[in-house]
Parts: sequence; C-alpha cells; structure tokens
Amino acid sequence: MTDQTKTRFPAPLYAAAGAGDLAFQQLRKLPAVVTEFSERAAASLKTYNDQAGSKAAELRVKASSTDYQALRGNAASVATSFAQIAQDRALAAYTALVARGERVVGSGVIDAAEVVNADLETTETPKAVEAAQEIHAASAPAAAKPRKRASKPAAE
Repeated sequence: MTDQTKTRFPAPLYAAAGAGDLAFQQLRKLPAVVTEFSERAAASLKTYNDQAGSKAAELRVKASSTDYQALRGNAASVATSFAQIAQDRALAAYTALVARGERVVGSGVIDAAEVVNADLETTETPKAVEAAQEIHAASAPAAAKPRKRASKPAAE
C-alpha cells in the first residue's frame, strides 16, 4: 500500500484531509467550469442532433453482422486488464491524497503550535508547576542505577 510515515496520524486521516483540500480547491473553480460547459453544450447540440440519424442507420447494419461469442471472450480479458489499471490509478490517487493531507495537516499543526507557544510565552508559569519542577530536579540525581540481570547458564 503506502509507505508508513513517521507522523502521529494514520495515513487515512491524511487522505481525508487531502481529499477535503482538493474538493475545496475544485469547488472554487466550479462557476467558471459551469459557464464554459453550458456554452460548449449549446454549440454542440445542433451538430450532434444532425449526426444522430445517420449514425443510427450505420449501427443497425453493424449489429446484424456482429459475432457475439467472440465479443464475450474478449470482454472478460479486457475487463480484467481495466480492473488492474483502475486499481493502480486508485492507489496512485490515494497516495497523492495522503501526501496532500500531510501538507495540509502539517501546516495546520505548525500554525497551531506557534499559537500555543506564543500563548505559553505570554502566560506566567503557575507556582505549583514551578514547585513540582524543583522537586523533580532535586530527586533526579538520587535515582538508583538499574541492576543487571543475572544470566542463566545455557542448558546442554
């Protein structure tokens, strides 16, 4: 699947964040796309309407002379290859969404950390926390060394 990253969040979270960011970017383009498609649809409607009658007659002739057994055999192999291609594309899309999500979440985490750090600098440290830190610092040198395990002789 995808390579594991050294982050605190799982890849599906990053994929969801990347999909949300991608959807947001695409929705911002929507009004321009709708205008373009409506203009193109109006222009091509008349052209395709004229071609429909001649194409229908051509397809009737072709349908009467088709070997359906050969088409069935070919369809199975083509469907398998298309499924493999679709799987590869889906994996590539998922990996791209994870990367995009890591950037989105990463920038948000950095921004949030900067806000928290700024708040911590402006906030005075409570006296209870200072006292706990002093007690911890005083008891740290007195910590006992860990003992070595006794090794067992190998059974023969």
